[in-house]
This record gives sequence, C-alpha cells and structure tokens, in this order.
Amino acid sequence: MINKGVNGHRVTDLALRWKRDVIDLEPDLLSVSIGINDVWRQLDSPGLSQVDVSKFEEVYRDLLSQLPTTTKLVLMEPTIIKENPQSQGNQMLIPYVEVVRKLAVEFDAVPIPTHDVFIDHLTKKPDVSLTTDGVHMRKKGNELMAKAWLKETESLIDL
Repeated sequence: MINKGVNGHRVTDLALRWKRDVIDLEPDLLSVSIGINDVWRQLDSPGLSQVDVSKFEEVYRDLLSQLPTTTKLVLMEPTIIKENPQSQGNQMLIPYVEVVRKLAVEFDAVPIPTHDVFIDHLTKKPDVSLTTDGVHMRKKGNELMAKAWLKETESLIDL
C-alpha cells in the first residue's frame, strides 16, 4: 500500500501528479479520497481560483478514465466540513458527494459512504468531535473512515 495523499490538494492538484503518482505505479487496487478541499478552499480562501462542482466532475472523470479497466477502484465520498450537519460547508459539499457517487457507478467502483457515515455520527453523537478544525481528522474521524472503507471493500482485499 502506498499513500500518495497530499494535504490541501484539490482534484486539480491531483490531476497534475496523476501520471506519476497513479498511472506509472500500475496499481491493482486504487482508493481515491478527494473533494473536501475543493469545497473547503471556497470557504477559507475565497480569493483562490475555485473548483466548482462541474469542474470537479470534469477533472475527476478524466482522471478515472485514464485507469486500465483491470484496476479495482474504490471511491471515498468527501467526509464533512465542520461538526454541524447543517453548516454551510456541509451543504456545499452535497453536490460533490453526489458526483463521487455518480462516478462510482460510471466506473464500476466500490463507493465508500463516508459522508453519510459522518453525518449519521454527528446526528447521533454530536458531542463526539470527529475533526480538529472542521476538516482534519481526530482519532474518531480516522476510525470512522477506516471502518467504512473496510466494510465496503471486504470482498476486494484478502486480509
């Protein structure tokens, strides 16, 4: 397993390193988690050139279309922005989550419903914080992501 995630990267940043970090490695199984920063940057850096949902979908689809059909693909939904399910960030995130779901179907990928898992957790246990700042995970947030991933990919991996 090789982690090629880069803090703060958006789908457009991923596109710049896709060949080197993914295609050239010829992975048998690829798990992608992207999208949270595409929305977060709209909130914390409004002066930055933004990745709206249509650009997100266009770039993400192009990246996935470059994969060989033999690569098993796992697509993780963006998690949350802030601990309040009704926050502006979480509302802005919904169309990006829908794009990931759509692409999972289109590319026959295993979808990981991390957004739903996180929103469900926040609804049932609002006092248990998942992030340090609204996007970066605490131990409980990492645990929820890992459990969701393992639950959905059980048939793909031989533990």
